[in-house]
Amino acid sequence: MNVQIFVAAHKPYRMPTDRSYQPIFVGAAINGATPFNYLPDNTGDNISKKNPNFNELTALYWAWKNCSADVKGLVQYRRYLAATPKLGIDGILSTGEIEALLAQKDVIVPKKRRYYIETNYSHYIHAHHREPLDVMRQVVAADYPDYLVAYDQLMHRTSAHMFNMLIMPATKFNAYAEWLFSILFKVEKMVDISNYDAQEARVFGYLSELLLDVWLKTNHYSAAEVPVLYMEKQRIPAKAYNLLKRKFFPQAAKQTHF
Repeated sequence: MNVQIFVAAHKPYRMPTDRSYQPIFVGAAINGATPFNYLPDNTGDNISKKNPNFNELTALYWAWKNCSADVKGLVQYRRYLAATPKLGIDGILSTGEIEALLAQKDVIVPKKRRYYIETNYSHYIHAHHREPLDVMRQVVAADYPDYLVAYDQLMHRTSAHMFNMLIMPATKFNAYAEWLFSILFKVEKMVDISNYDAQEARVFGYLSELLLDVWLKTNHYSAAEVPVLYMEKQRIPAKAYNLLKRKFFPQAAKQTHF
């Protein structure tokens, strides 16, 4: 089985040595020279120039359009899907572990991120502009009504599989990418983000994190959940503080870009 996991990165960084992991330089069309041994995302059929608005999704798009592996995946240079996170980068999922998990489940995803005191919808609108999220529901309702029940259920839940990290057989990966981008490109045409700051301009990357579970649930796919390995220290107390600040003092939080 040919397994290809793309590691989205915008700068040189320590990379896995496992043969199935391929660093991909996102935004290569606008971000300068591609680091050695990285694959640029501006070859073939690509949306590399959209990287400031789509984040790591420019790598997902490239993998969909240009990679012919049997199994495709996406992780990030600071976050990986892992078998044993305490081992550091040596604990990421190996090719054999990926094959074993996919023999039991349809897809591999990170363990759910839980907000506890907020729904996915309220968490999003306290952290980002509300309009694109509401427009996305309009698109789903109009063009993908079979997904609307799962979409509304996800918005009322307090957890989700986040980070746009996933591993799937190619047929499922390609189907998901086609569905995902058809929605995001429609939303892109319907919202004006010209006045968004650089952080909020990454809107389509943020929106996409809320679509994976909708697709999985509607298509009745089973998921193997694995831990997330963080390559850099997590500021958990600060993140908890910012979550509370966004919830109870949303205007102040947005003014300070938390």
